[in-house]
Amino acid sequence: MFTPIKEKKSNVFIDDILDNKDNLKVITPEEELLTKQNLPHFIGISKNTAGSKGICMNLCIIPAGGQGVAHVHKGFESAIYIMEGTVEVLYGRYLNQSSFCKKGDFVYIDADVPHVPVNLSKTKPALAIVTRTGADEQETVVLYNAETDTLIENKKEFIY
Repeated sequence: MFTPIKEKKSNVFIDDILDNKDNLKVITPEEELLTKQNLPHFIGISKNTAGSKGICMNLCIIPAGGQGVAHVHKGFESAIYIMEGTVEVLYGRYLNQSSFCKKGDFVYIDADVPHVPVNLSKTKPALAIVTRTGADEQETVVLYNAETDTLIENKKEFIY
């Protein structure tokens, strides 16, 4: 016989979670924001929008012929799903490695790895769902100078 979790009186914690009306949130981004990486994002799930504690998820748009600014996510992993387009990701020290990602690909980027996405289409934007193991969307982003292999805090100093 099936016993619903709620009836298990020995675990008050689970009862509290199941009774909480705020444990599911639907977020509809209403405005496009330009990130430190110089890419348009629609912020979906984050500490600020949903109260998340360990994850963020956004829609990233790389304009036709565009690219981001080289950066790292300090201390946080990223997982990306390419929804539309073909993107070259330059990554590693001096951005000397490259990987090509297309619609339907999942991409994993380890914490602290310098990278920059480049849209290979000159006519269509690339779209991707980007998730990270931190709830703050931009706080872990640190820009990267590929010429000197250094992290930079001041956006005006970037070189790529």
